[in-house]
Amino acid sequence: MLLLRGTAVGLAVTQIGPPDRPRLRVKLFQPVSLSGAEPLAVAALDRLLGLRVDLSAFYALAARDPALASLARRFRGLKPPRFPTIFEALVNAIACQQITLTMGIRLLNRLAERYGYTAPDGEAVGLPEPARLARVEPEALRDLGFSRQKALALVGLARTAADGQVDLEALDGLDDAAAVARLRELRGIGRWTAEYVLLRGLGRLHVFPGDDVGARRNLRRWLALTGDLDYAGVQQVLAAWQPYAGLIYFHLLLDRLAASASADLCSEPAAESG
Repeated sequence: MLLLRGTAVGLAVTQIGPPDRPRLRVKLFQPVSLSGAEPLAVAALDRLLGLRVDLSAFYALAARDPALASLARRFRGLKPPRFPTIFEALVNAIACQQITLTMGIRLLNRLAERYGYTAPDGEAVGLPEPARLARVEPEALRDLGFSRQKALALVGLARTAADGQVDLEALDGLDDAAAVARLRELRGIGRWTAEYVLLRGLGRLHVFPGDDVGARRNLRRWLALTGDLDYAGVQQVLAAWQPYAGLIYFHLLLDRLAASASADLCSEPAAESG
């Protein structure tokens, strides 16, 4: 299900054709009452699945680098995923602060089940929109397992977005430094969350969230590094593969998930998550 202009639209996406010449078949479930649902769905899928991202330069870079070549070959065809909105990227990031990916997903599922939009059959199929979450008292999110600081951050974000105090989608027009600075003005948003949103919400593939402890471990494991990596060290190590550090982030995450049922994807300073 996708939320398109406030309407929940069901769709099925199937890959057809061989791996080297893939195509997607998209079917919208009827009845679809939303006018212009087809182009809206295509635009949403372009963003969600990174369909129009050209990776030819990345593969050319990988071909010249043995370490990267092996990783890229294993997950060849991976397109960088994005959240459908910046608001949703922020909600996901806040939920995942200082906990594992598995626990973060559980919190998000609870949030969707309690306050998200639903399919005609009553099944919860998406996170709440800002206006819906803005009406929720932070204490109610505590009952779902969110910490006090996360609950305050989520409701505060929703209220700020719902009343027009901030246009989150306008962040796309800012450079990295300005976007990070604007995001960090919001309650509960630190450097990790801001950089995560740059990658997962704005699709900036050169951004590797350097405060992500799990991602640092993945990077050290991949490169067989013995010493610890701090934020500056992450940026230095990845400099040779720019502007694709964020794409490497995705590849390393998949590599880790393939080897383990759970991974420390979400980790940032305690000051951000409370």
